[in-house]
Amino acid sequence: MSEALLYSFRRCPYAMRARLALRYAGVPVDIVEVSLKAKPAEMLALSPKGTVPVLSVEGRVIEESLDIMQWALAQNDPDDWLLQGDPAVLALIAENDQGFKHHLNRYKYAERYPQHPMAHYRAEGEQFLQRLEALLVDRDYLLAAHMSLADAAVAPFVRQFAHVDREWFAGTPYPRLQAWLQRFLESPLFTAVMAKP
Repeated sequence: MSEALLYSFRRCPYAMRARLALRYAGVPVDIVEVSLKAKPAEMLALSPKGTVPVLSVEGRVIEESLDIMQWALAQNDPDDWLLQGDPAVLALIAENDQGFKHHLNRYKYAERYPQHPMAHYRAEGEQFLQRLEALLVDRDYLLAAHMSLADAAVAPFVRQFAHVDREWFAGTPYPRLQAWLQRFLESPLFTAVMAKP
């Protein structure tokens, strides 16, 4: 396989999850850290929409983080992150991407959405946190006894939500979710993909 090239931004949760899957799958990849204020012309030529991540590999351009994750796992999935194709994996990721992310944006940037107070947006997002807490009742990960694609795809967004007001998150009645997030943040995989270039 020719060397893959990933345009990324270290703190972007979409780019984060793409890097997680590529590293987990052992795909050799050159990572170009993009300044969102000065996007490289080479990246825009490959993907005019101008958002990260963008993966260029074997003459192909993959420009959605979930597609990059699934491509990486098609190369190698040693610990069965795909859970043998269990549809619950993609269904949970869709809930995150279509619902939770919407509320996260409004909570994090509440000043841009003056229609409601910040607490309103947080409460909307909290419904997803409650769902995750319930999934963790009898196991350490969302859908299995081990990490799956769902954990890797969702955790960067829960991290972002938790970091808007860390004190609030620490006081929430979601001890399993807090432990799950901490395990993720301390994992060698996450630590490796968050190392500064």
